[in-house]
Amino acid sequence: MITPRQKQLCKQLDVQFNDTALLQQALTHRSAASINNERLEYLGDAILSFVIADALFIQFPQAKEGKLSRLRASLVKGVTLAEIARELDLGEVLILGPGELKSGGYRRESILADTVEALLGALYLDRGQEEVKLLILRLFKERLNSIDVNEVVKDPKTRLQELLQSRKHPLPIYSVKEVRTDNNQPIFEASCQVGLLKKVVVAQGSSHRKAEQKSAERVLTLIEGKL
Repeated sequence: MITPRQKQLCKQLDVQFNDTALLQQALTHRSAASINNERLEYLGDAILSFVIADALFIQFPQAKEGKLSRLRASLVKGVTLAEIARELDLGEVLILGPGELKSGGYRRESILADTVEALLGALYLDRGQEEVKLLILRLFKERLNSIDVNEVVKDPKTRLQELLQSRKHPLPIYSVKEVRTDNNQPIFEASCQVGLLKKVVVAQGSSHRKAEQKSAERVLTLIEGKL
């Protein structure tokens, strides 16, 4: 049985779940239960990347592979997904453990972004590929339509490297390790260390690449806040 607010979310998304347990799981953070949204996040991440890649391939037939890859990265990155989550007021329907509730997890960018991906994974399992594709294209319609293909779009690792090089600082040092959650699902934890900051910045992601990109993005935010 889903709550009235969860029903409202489905109405906003213009989707209907046959198996509402999948919706509940997609909204459940690992701090709240052993059956949570981590596996669905993994699935949704892959589906989102494919659908956006396909949309960009069709929309920009003259764009080269490198440009398409950078455009895709700018759309599927955590910041963009968290923006979408806030537009949907997703924080109000998250199912969090007491610790995350107390620390404001419903506002945390990484949790919001991961939940969007989990919802996509859940919808794919429940309604199939075409339904989830239509949802992704609805959620990203304005962003896809506003893309300037001539604009230089770079991923966080590239932007961080170029920023440090422009200031003649050493390049960042990354370290990635695989950690296990309570239900033995792999999560990657990346640390990023730069001379401009006195602390090591850590971020988690469902893949090696995603964790590094997230850590670089956090470092950029911290550095830009000091400049």
